[in-house]
Amino acid sequence: MSEYTIDNNIASLAGEIASELKFSHEIYSESFYNFFLRIPRLSSSYDTILITVSDRLLDIHTLTPGKQILVDGQFRSYNNMNPYGSKLLLTLFAREIEFINDYNEIKNPNQIYLCGFICKKPVYRTTPFGREITDLLLAINRPYNKSDYIPCIAWGRNARYSRRLKVGDNIRIWGRIQSRDYQKKYDDGTVENKTAYEVSVTKMEIPNINNMEERQEIQEIEDDDNNNQDQVLS
Repeated sequence: MSEYTIDNNIASLAGEIASELKFSHEIYSESFYNFFLRIPRLSSSYDTILITVSDRLLDIHTLTPGKQILVDGQFRSYNNMNPYGSKLLLTLFAREIEFINDYNEIKNPNQIYLCGFICKKPVYRTTPFGREITDLLLAINRPYNKSDYIPCIAWGRNARYSRRLKVGDNIRIWGRIQSRDYQKKYDDGTVENKTAYEVSVTKMEIPNINNMEERQEIQEIEDDDNNNQDQVLS
């Protein structure tokens, strides 16, 4: 991952292009396109993440399904308007794209760092398997008075700690971007298959904490804790 000294939103993904490019929008004669990137997990499954790329970054015609690439950028959110209201769209906004021969040679093909503020009361819960989880929503500042709102999910000890956070608290997190399929049931009995996107937290840090015991409590989750994060959530 590239080192940015002042950036509060840094993501790096390596994987295989899984879809054709689709035109998204245009700003001041600059065109943007979307495609899906499939990133491997340790559990032999995959995360499929939406990528947004400018036609000024590279020749977009080279981005074809099956090509393997390394993408550095920012994980951003947009309000996607539709006839039924607005929906939060999450995408990796590409700053750099590099073609690679084998994503398996990348030590960590899915990594992200965020520094932001809690903007919604954390929700603590447990899965049917007894896993402790806390859902967080982070506001990440962007230039020109814009912000990205990124759903995050903390596990184990981090879940127990982060449930005590308050709206407005500043937090730094490290983890990976994950996609998660689930079913939404409506009042009329119909069921819709949907996909959620979120940052799975492996490490968190609260700036300016002096209490050593509290620092210890928010240390990185053990490897065996991380391996269990691939389970499907209810």
